Amino acid sequence: MIGWREWVALPGLNIPRIKAKVDTGARTSALHAFSIETFRGPDDVEWVRFGMHPVQDDQDTVIYCEAPIKDRRTVRDSGGHETERIVIETEIRLGENHFPAEITLTDRDNMLFRMLLGRTSLNGRCTVDPQKSYLTGKPTAGKQRS
Repeated sequence: MIGWREWVALPGLNIPRIKAKVDTGARTSALHAFSIETFRGPDDVEWVRFGMHPVQDDQDTVIYCEAPIKDRRTVRDSGGHETERIVIETEIRLGENHFPAEITLTDRDNMLFRMLLGRTSLNGRCTVDPQKSYLTGKPTAGKQRS
């Protein structure tokens, strides 16, 4: 059981904790990203490098991330606008659970949550109680590095 908002960790991106809105209306999870640039890795696979502010209203805290690009997809936002987004796959830690998930990168600077957990990532893994929040607790550095 999870609430409508939860703390998650993204250890593959070196993000120890971030508040995420659980959004069963969104198909794919989304992560705040800026200064997005692509490059070729040594294995000739296309990678993405980006910055992200993990804390709302804190422009000073920046985490820089790199990940292989899994795909590029057209995504329709809640306002009906379509944009092409880079898709990466990384591990999500939600309480005691951890699982791989596809995440699109987009500028969420003006949004309340830096991350959305979409229904595809959560499918078959949990039930959402829309009246509760933070049921899985806050990740700690020790838990996510294990």
